Amino acid sequence: MQIDDVDQRIIASLVADARASYADIGARVSLSAPAVKRRVDRLRAAGVIRGFTAVIDPAAVGWTTEAFVELFCAGRTTPAQIGSAVRRLPEVVGAYTVSGEADAMVHLRAADIAHLEDALERLRAQPFVTSTRSTIVLSRLVDSPTVVAAPS
Repeated sequence: MQIDDVDQRIIASLVADARASYADIGARVSLSAPAVKRRVDRLRAAGVIRGFTAVIDPAAVGWTTEAFVELFCAGRTTPAQIGSAVRRLPEVVGAYTVSGEADAMVHLRAADIAHLEDALERLRAQPFVTSTRSTIVLSRLVDSPTVVAAPS
């Protein structure tokens, strides 16, 4: 699917405020509300927009501790096996296969260090995990919800 400049501005508007009306977005991108709706519908149908969600401040709900955990896995552990296991842990907010020494990187959030330790122990208990290496986040410098457009 080809995404033009207007689509990119519509996406940026939705990322900034997914509750904005089509009329409000249309005013920003110089289109009518029905034209914006058609474009949003097309972007959704193409899978560019996967959904709409509320963005919650983790600290506001008491989850003030976070870490990135490198997973080192046994043998021929597949990405599907890793994904299936980490989805069962409510503290996991992201998981990625990576290049380098580790097999995967897992982003955890927890209420405090004790909660983080418990989550790490449950992660380490997975039968395919041979070892982990954790890095605790001290502060967030950039926290962007998405990339709107590829650089040209």
